[in-house]
Amino acid sequence: MKIEKNTVVSLRYKLTDAQNNIIEEPDSPMVYLHGGYEGTFPKIETLLDGQDVGYEASIQLEPSEAFGEYDPELLKIEPRARFPEPLEVGMQFEGIPDEEGEDSGDEEEEPLIYTVTDVADSQVVLDGNHPLAGMALRFWVQVEDIRTATDEEIENRHPVGAEAFAFGMPDDLDDAEDDFTSAVSNPGSSSPTLH
Repeated sequence: MKIEKNTVVSLRYKLTDAQNNIIEEPDSPMVYLHGGYEGTFPKIETLLDGQDVGYEASIQLEPSEAFGEYDPELLKIEPRARFPEPLEVGMQFEGIPDEEGEDSGDEEEEPLIYTVTDVADSQVVLDGNHPLAGMALRFWVQVEDIRTATDEEIENRHPVGAEAFAFGMPDDLDDAEDDFTSAVSNPGSSSPTLH
């Protein structure tokens, strides 16, 4: 069977930066629905289209093909009093950026995940960029399995039980609850929403 639209692909991968420093090399394969369902990056889908089990390749993605350019406007400084204690660098919170200029008036705002990058006595620095934003990334991929997707998987736009291709951060906030909670240093408390 070849990879084509509406096939479920099991893919082993290794992710490195442009200097070949390993960012992620999971033990289990990533499983995604092939065919433009946003289960992986479009450039990787194009590379894999028409390939068989066992196919392996390396590919580089520029920031615009992966997690986008780094946006300094997604940095926020907030009063420390708005956050739970203990507060540590690396904790993550869901929030919606404050829009002072209404340039994106017709788009629905989606909440971002903000990472605490600095903690001072009275202020907290938060970064709403994906941790890999602005980075060129190199992927080594190997196709482990291919199967026909079920009608339910096609309707839901992802394989049953498959994890998102997120590299340490949830990319679909509807499914992010478990990933988000485990990413927060204090999983027993609810995560505040920033406004």
